[in-house]
Amino acid sequence: MFSQEDKEGQEIKAIKLIDQAEILADRGKGEEAIKIYEEAAQIYLDLGSYIKLDELFIRITSIILKFKSNIQATYRLKSIIRKTEELKLFEISAKLLINLGNLSFKMNDWETAGESWNLASDYLFRSDPEEFLNLASILLLKAGQSYERALQTKELGKQLIFKAVMRHNKFFELYQEDEKRGQFLIANKEFEAASKKFSDVSFYFKKSLDNLSDLLNEEEDKDTMLNAKARFIHFVAEYQTISAICLFATNISKHNEKLKSLGMNSIELFKESISLLKDYLFPKKREFDKEIVLRVTFDTMLLAIIQRILDIEDVKCTENLLSGIQNNKALLKEIKKSPYFKLTKEIEEVGLTDTLNDIQKVNLGHFENIKTTLVSHFLEQDQT
Repeated sequence: MFSQEDKEGQEIKAIKLIDQAEILADRGKGEEAIKIYEEAAQIYLDLGSYIKLDELFIRITSIILKFKSNIQATYRLKSIIRKTEELKLFEISAKLLINLGNLSFKMNDWETAGESWNLASDYLFRSDPEEFLNLASILLLKAGQSYERALQTKELGKQLIFKAVMRHNKFFELYQEDEKRGQFLIANKEFEAASKKFSDVSFYFKKSLDNLSDLLNEEEDKDTMLNAKARFIHFVAEYQTISAICLFATNISKHNEKLKSLGMNSIELFKESISLLKDYLFPKKREFDKEIVLRVTFDTMLLAIIQRILDIEDVKCTENLLSGIQNNKALLKEIKKSPYFKLTKEIEEVGLTDTLNDIQKVNLGHFENIKTTLVSHFLEQDQT
């Protein structure tokens, strides 16, 4: 502990060092100025004066960003960030990481930019989830968009954009809890309660869909908005479909009206999602995003399933999917390779009941662990 006299002496020393650093900075001697600033920062660190530390690190950053070499600036920033992280000064680290992200993005270093903004978002959210909710969400979005630009992190980018929108709407953690609860209820064949839980989850996605424009500018981020919109429409329809299937599994006639309402709404949403994904895919002549191909064929399969459950044919599913791409041979081949496309063809040709065993063999993503219970239940019903 410092005595009051020692403390005042250290503060005077720090002020003198800052003045010295300012003079060096004004003369263009950036490296020397940074070293002196860091000496002052260490004094404030020893004194526990973190407000002054914040100011100093931001001043250091402003000098670093003026370096003629972007690579040198990046190296120096990373060095400063490591120090603040070691000290667990998360808000300061976040501010520095935002600058590193901005600099890296200008250098077309998409991965470093994405990593920096993602970590900055995490630090801010951990520091104060309420105060930094909006900024943390925007940083997640920026991280996702940057990651999307690099081939090897494209899928991670999409996941972060999804997380950003959900977090912005305060649903990210809540939806995960409710989904787990719904899966547990299905595993225990409590289908009515499970239907309600998955209906709640679909509502979270509907709210997020309605608020997409709060984070995304359709004019500036056309592809990102189109992809995000299709993804959220897909999730609303998907969870509503699971809710409808659970009601169908109860075999209770009083649920028929609700089942029909959920099913018809899901059909309209799947049609919209498929249309948006086609708009995204069709202009591409090669190098198709395989994840998008799987999503559009997965939606088509779910559309076929819900139509069979409702015993209607509002849309000829495979015909609707393939319309407009007959001349795009490469895309046509990619779509027809999808296991979901093959299942859709089978559902159209022989019906849902005779396709259940084949559905059992195909991975259904995050619904894989409830698939077995539902398929087994319908197979048992068919045998009685």
